[in-house]
Amino acid sequence: MKMTESHFSVRLVEVSSDYGGQRIDNFLLHLLKGVPRSMIYRILRKGEVRVNGARIRPDYRLQAGDKVRIPPVRLAQNAVPVCPPQALLDQLEKAVLYEDQQILVLNKPAGVAVHKGSGLHFGVIDICRILRPQAPFLELAHRLDRETSGCLVLAKSLPALRAMHDALRAGTTKKRYLALVQGYWKRGAVAVSEPLRNGLRGGERVVTVGVTGKSAKTHFRPVNFFRRASLLEVILATGRTHQIRVHAAYAKHPIAGDDKYGNSQFNQEMARYGLRRLFLHAHSITVPLGNRERDVSAPLDEGLKNVLDNLESK
Repeated sequence: MKMTESHFSVRLVEVSSDYGGQRIDNFLLHLLKGVPRSMIYRILRKGEVRVNGARIRPDYRLQAGDKVRIPPVRLAQNAVPVCPPQALLDQLEKAVLYEDQQILVLNKPAGVAVHKGSGLHFGVIDICRILRPQAPFLELAHRLDRETSGCLVLAKSLPALRAMHDALRAGTTKKRYLALVQGYWKRGAVAVSEPLRNGLRGGERVVTVGVTGKSAKTHFRPVNFFRRASLLEVILATGRTHQIRVHAAYAKHPIAGDDKYGNSQFNQEMARYGLRRLFLHAHSITVPLGNRERDVSAPLDEGLKNVLDNLESK
C-alpha cells in the first residue's frame, strides 16, 4: 500500500494553559486532524506517546506545562477523498436544535456514527466540521451510540468543552432518553445500579453486568403502557458504554430493536408495528452556558412516532 508521511517527524509539544485538564486522547484527536481514532489509541497503547517522558493512559488529563512527545504517524494515501453525500450534509444542517458561539446541539439521526473509524469514512464530527469551516474548534462534548438518535452536544471552544465535561462529571447535566422496552413495566420509578464491564463474546465487544465492572446508575420511569411494551423515560447518572441497553436487559425489559442485548422474538413483533431500528432516543439535555443552563429537546422522528401510534391503536 502506498503511504504518505503526514505528521512524519517526532514532535515535542508543550501544553498551554488553554488545554490544561483535557484528556490526552482528545488532545491528540484535535492536534492530529485526519488521523483515525483507532490509530490514536494504538500509539497510546504502545507507549509511543509520552508525557514528560512517561507512558500515560488515554484518560490522562493534561496539565499546563506538560511536554507531550508525539511520534511519526503514517497515513494510507487515498486516491480520492471520501466526502459525505450531500443528502447527509443537508440532513445534519436541518438537525441543528440550538447553536451559539460556544455550543452546537444536534438531533442526531439514528444510523450515523458520531466519529469515523472501523470502516466508516466520516461521522457527525467530521460532517459538522465541513458544515462549519469557520469554527476553529469543534469537538464532541459527549457521545451517542450509532443507532441512538437525539440530542448530541458539540463544543465550539475549549472552555465550553471543559464546562460540559465538568457538568457531566458533577451530574448537573441531565441527559434524558425515551426507550421502548419489552413487557409491562411494573416497577414504577426505579434506579438500576449494577456495575458494568467491557468484554468479548464470540469476538464481538459487549458490555455485561459484573461486580468487577465500573459503577453505573440508570434511572427508569414509566411514561406509557401498551399491550406488549412500555415507554420509559431514562436518566443517566453515569455515562458508561451501552449503559441503558444493558441495564434495561438486566431488568428483564430489553429495549425494542436491540439486536445485541435484546430479545429477537420481541424485536420481530415490534417490526410488525413498523420498528426498523433501536428504539432509544436522547430526547433532552441540560447544557451549561456560563452562569445559566439551557434545556434542549429533540422530537422523536416520524418512524418512532409511527411505532407508538401503531401500538396505541392495536
